Amino acid sequence: MRIRRTQQFLLSYEQAPAHVQKAFDQKVGFLLENLRHPSLRSKKYDETRDIWQARVTESWRFYFRIEKDSYVILNIISHPK
Repeated sequence: MRIRRTQQFLLSYEQAPAHVQKAFDQKVGFLLENLRHPSLRSKKYDETRDIWQARVTESWRFYFRIEKDSYVILNIISHPK
């Protein structure tokens, strides 16, 4: 699998705090190894649009789609409690 990043993701990533960026960089490595890696807690977020959600930190999530041989990273946002 490969990683593709959308423009929306790149903008959100740039605005995220440094510790969130660092955590995401580690988590995307886990995603490439295993979609079901325990620290990701990945799950289908939106069945109709085929969007998945995974954990970056306790309070941040990233959203992605699986398209052929790629994970398309859509966004990274603060997760409301």
